[in-house]
This record gives sequence, C-alpha cells and structure tokens, in this order.
Amino acid sequence: MALPALFDRLRLPVIGSPLFIISVPDLVIAQCTAGIVGSFPALNARPQSQLDEWLHQITEALAAWDRDHPDRPAAPFAVNQIVHRSNPRLEEDLATCAKWKVPIVITSLGARPELNDAVHNWGGITLHDVIDDRFAHKAIEKGADGLILVATGAGGHAGKLSPFALVQEVRDWFDGPIALSGSIATGGAILAAQAIGADLAYIGSPFIATNEANAVAAYKQAIVDGRADDIVYSNLFTGVHGNYLRASIVAAGLDPDNLPESDPSAMNFAGAKAWKEIWGSGQGIGAVHAIEPAAVRIERLASEYAAAKTRLLASG
Repeated sequence: MALPALFDRLRLPVIGSPLFIISVPDLVIAQCTAGIVGSFPALNARPQSQLDEWLHQITEALAAWDRDHPDRPAAPFAVNQIVHRSNPRLEEDLATCAKWKVPIVITSLGARPELNDAVHNWGGITLHDVIDDRFAHKAIEKGADGLILVATGAGGHAGKLSPFALVQEVRDWFDGPIALSGSIATGGAILAAQAIGADLAYIGSPFIATNEANAVAAYKQAIVDGRADDIVYSNLFTGVHGNYLRASIVAAGLDPDNLPESDPSAMNFAGAKAWKEIWGSGQGIGAVHAIEPAAVRIERLASEYAAAKTRLLASG
C-alpha cells in the first residue's frame, strides 16, 4: 500500500519522534524544512493556551518556507496526543489541533475511535504507537491509519521485542503505513528499517543533541558521550518500562543496577518532573558525535542513506 500523499514531500523516509519537554517549534520547523516529519507532544506547550500559539508559529513558518522554496516544500508536521486518562488536557488539545487542521496526529497510550474520527473529519491522519502485535490490532480496529512500532532500544517508553519480529508479525496482516522506532540513528539504519518492511524510520534521541532541542546542555552532551551500554530499562519513573540514561539515574542518587519495580497502576505520563531529572534515550546514541543544528544531522542521514543504497546495489 502506498503512503498517504502528504508523505510525498519527504526528503527522507523519517519521522522525528515527539520528545517530551525537548521538542519545541524551533526543532519541528528545522526538521520539516530539512525534509522529515517534525513532531512534538501537545503537552510540551504549557499552559494549554500555548498550543494555539505554537501551531500558529509552525504553520506560518512552513507556509513561508514553501513560498520561498517552491522546488522543495517543507515536510508535514505532527502533534502527539497522550490518550491515557492521566492527561486532563486531551479534549482541549484536540480541539486546538482541529482549529489548525494538524496533518498528522500521533496517539500514544490508548486508542480511541472518536479521536481518529475527529482527525479524519478535518483531513488529517493518525498514527498510533504500539509495542506488540496485540496492541497493533486494537489500534487499527479502532480506526488508526497507521502504526508506529516501538521496538527494543527505543528511547523513553519502549517495548522489548526485536524489530525483526515486530515488523514481521504486523506486516503479516497490515499493509498500511508503518514507522519503526528503536535505535535508528544512521542513514543505513533507515534503509534497514525499510528493508524489513517498515515505510518510515522514527528517530528521536539523535535530535536531543541539536541546537534547536529544548534540553539542558548536560543532557545534550550526555547523548554525545553515551553508548548503548549507558541505557537502563526500567518502569520506576512513570509506571511503564522505558529507556533512560544511566548518568541521570546516578545523578538522582539512585543505583541504576538495582532499581525497584514501580506499580503500573500508579502510571503518570503528563508530569514533567521525572523527565527533567531522569533523561530518556535510545540505544542508538553511539552514532551521535556532536551537538549540531538539526538540518546538519538530517543532511548527514541523507548522505548515509544514499551511500547505503549504493552499497546495497553494488553488492547485488
């Protein structure tokens, strides 16, 4: 199945994942104008009224870019909505997205048919993130247009299944749009995601170490300095298992090798405190060697992607 037409504007088959606290309009605009989908969580806009301001800023900036660059228009942007009951802003945030006709809505931690219907009514599409085949079935049954498969090694809330197994199982029955998340940080990894059946790569952690990211300098440098072994998988901080930087856990006075299990019934996804002190990250950060503009990082990904394609053709 072909991707929806709005993805025709992509320079690279990539969605910049919505990073809690970190993804702000400057980063989204930089990603979109460089040719990948830029996104942010609605909850990053605080207070709620700021969401309207952010959507205005992004919409105007991308429209201006398109007027000035008719030969390479900006990629579409996305807003992430947390559907879990701990999010008291969902209805108000969705109404604001409707006002601006947000082209892509990424839904997390719950699938609701009425939300998908609302997005379809203004002409948008929905992508729902899932960690296994069972949740994938539920999301599509409830009207999502596509899926984000969150495999092992992804930053923040992450699954524990191999990307090979997860994509294989979902592709067995679903021919719609699939984005794959989990340690993707190079152009070669983007091509590999497509080779195993995904349409798009879903990349987050490398964009933490960019000039436009709303992260403190120490967090950005920790991404540059970190390796796969520096990532700790735990459900202590929000009630759901996720991947976090070992250094931030130590700085918080905790032993990353002896973290207690959290009670999943105490889940809290909307609070910012844990994410400010305990830094999320995926396992792919060994490929990040500098803090730089997002456009520079995307240019490198594009070059690596083209080189990987050339190598593949040459080997065939």
